[in-house]
Amino acid sequence: MAVRSRLMVMDMGRDAGQGVVEMTYDPVMGDFTGVLRERNRLIHRGRGRKWAAGGAAIGFVLNASLSVVGRADPVWPLLIGVPVAASLLLLAPWLQARAFLKLAARNGTFRVTVTDAGFTMATDNSTTTLNWAPQPRYRETQDAFYTYSDDRYARSFTVLPKRGLADPADADRLREILDRNLTRV
Repeated sequence: MAVRSRLMVMDMGRDAGQGVVEMTYDPVMGDFTGVLRERNRLIHRGRGRKWAAGGAAIGFVLNASLSVVGRADPVWPLLIGVPVAASLLLLAPWLQARAFLKLAARNGTFRVTVTDAGFTMATDNSTTTLNWAPQPRYRETQDAFYTYSDDRYARSFTVLPKRGLADPADADRLREILDRNLTRV
C-alpha cells in the first residue's frame, strides 16, 4: 500500500508540472496584425470591409471611365474621396496594430505563465492575472495563440506568441491547456 501511494504522488507531481507553460517575449507588429486579422475573421467584420472597398473601387472606375469618354462630368469628391476612403479601410487593421504595439512596447518584456486556472502576465510595469471566464474562446495560427472575449465584437483579447515558448513541445502543452479550458473557434 505504501508503494502505491508513493507512485500516485509522483504521478500527481508530474501531471502538475505538465499543466504549466511559461513564455517570455517582446511584442512585435506581427502579434497585433495577427490577432486583429483573426478577430476580424471571428466576428465577420473583414468581409464587410472588403465589400466596401470593392464597391468603392467599382464606383470610382465607373465615374472615371464615364468622365474620360465624355459621357458625364467628373464627380470630383467621388474621384478623390473614394481612393482615400478605400485606402483607410484597407489600412485600418495595420494602423490599429501599430497603436497596440506602441502601448505594449512601453511595458517591456512580457512574461506569461499559463495554467488550468488561467494566466498571469507580468511586464516591467505591471502584473495581470486572469482566469478563463473573461476570454473563453481561442484561435491558433502558425505563429500564435489568441484568446478572445465572448462579446459580439471580441473587444478583449490576449496574444500568446509561440516564439516566446522555451521549447517547441510547450506549444502542444499550451494547446492542451487551452483545449481543456476554452472553446476553439
